Amino acid sequence: MDISSALQDWYAIHNRDLPWRKTDSPYLIWISEVILQQTRVVQGTDYYLRFTERFPGVEDLAAAPADEVMLFWQGLGYYSRAVNMHETAKYIVRELNGVFPTTYAGLLGLKGVGKYTAAAVASIAYREPVAVVDGNVLRVIARLEGIELPVDSAAGRNACERIAQVLISRKRPDIHNQAVMELGALVCLPRKPLCHKCPLAASCVALKNGKADILPVKRPKKKSRIRYFHYFFITVDEHTWIRKRSGRDIWHTLFEFPMIETDAPVELQDMVSTPEWSTLFPNHPVGVGVSGTCHYKHLLTHQTLNASFYHVDGVGRIESIPGYIRVKLTDLDNYALPRLLVRFLEDIRE
Repeated sequence: MDISSALQDWYAIHNRDLPWRKTDSPYLIWISEVILQQTRVVQGTDYYLRFTERFPGVEDLAAAPADEVMLFWQGLGYYSRAVNMHETAKYIVRELNGVFPTTYAGLLGLKGVGKYTAAAVASIAYREPVAVVDGNVLRVIARLEGIELPVDSAAGRNACERIAQVLISRKRPDIHNQAVMELGALVCLPRKPLCHKCPLAASCVALKNGKADILPVKRPKKKSRIRYFHYFFITVDEHTWIRKRSGRDIWHTLFEFPMIETDAPVELQDMVSTPEWSTLFPNHPVGVGVSGTCHYKHLLTHQTLNASFYHVDGVGRIESIPGYIRVKLTDLDNYALPRLLVRFLEDIRE
């Protein structure tokens, strides 16, 4: 069987009508691929349309304030990728006269652009025959060839990448890459693959050996880190306080309310005597008035956040908080916040 021909014939009939498939713009393809690393196609389409409407070209993205870029990325997660995209856009405009590199090797030289994204842009925008390997492709290749090495190990991934490169069409690498990703998304599913609908079924080693439900193999998951966040939503005269997160922790460059992190669950009265409380509220050692508390469990990759929100009425008592800025409550939507904080705000506004 000619694997690539079978894939392309199947794709011609079954491909989904998606906006980024109607362009050969390296900028738009780049944006779509980075977004699709974060979320599923249904949710990703809305983000893509909003993002590219506001930033239709690399010059628009480069010229935008960083906080506005983060606002349009809000909810996608992996915020360092948005930071890298913004920096890369500025580099392309400043150093490359607004022109994207036209080769896989050149694209790999851009900040935040890895092998997957470089291959996608190079093959779809410029038809360079370099194979795209994402989670969908790893699954298809591992089953097709019966690879029993963990696909999330270096050896397993390298084996899949070598085979993917051998199989790629030299004439239509753009269609081939999109076809194999589409097959993984629609037919070669993680659980209960639809083998009876697969154009490659006759050549699939996993199907032949009764291992379609077993492959691909993955290493045991890492134990999730459990964290305890305590947020203080302080309202004074229709204003509140927020700060931009920094450092190398989660949600870098996003804004948040005053927060204390603890190693275990604690009650409010136990936090009042901590150094962290004194830092946030140096003039209020005995506490502030709490009018309500909300609790959430928020799951991230390898982390579970147990978050408590304390709604604090600070009228007449709180005038400033070191390290935080005072903003109008009506202006909060203009700041990029973690999805966890957005959930809280949505709940209290209902």
